[in-house]
Amino acid sequence: MKLTLRDLVATVLVAAIAVPYVGYLMYGDMPFVQDARGMAGVGLVLGLVAFVVLRTGNAHDRFGAFEAWTATAVGVLGLVALALAESAAAPVLLAAFMAAILIVWAVEVADHAGLVHVHRAPAVHT
Repeated sequence: MKLTLRDLVATVLVAAIAVPYVGYLMYGDMPFVQDARGMAGVGLVLGLVAFVVLRTGNAHDRFGAFEAWTATAVGVLGLVALALAESAAAPVLLAAFMAAILIVWAVEVADHAGLVHVHRAPAVHT
């Protein structure tokens, strides 16, 4: 398979998460992101849109189900980071959430690029 326009759009969306996060880490705030709650919200919204863009039109096979479950777990982590944004655990939760977004994006793009070869059903021996 080849990478498509969907992959480019999703990559831009993930970059739109990463750039403010790096700015947030460096300066403590960015436009539209003044605290951990805002950064988690940006990650949730743009991450969801990026995942929907990446998954649209994909095969519904075993690996696609794994990707969907993984993305769901990342979404739950994002909700936890959002809910606990005022706690002492906020920086760690936010960092884990941002890293998990990048991992899901990388797995999806690797799948679309043909680097993942688990889509075939296992051979049946008689």
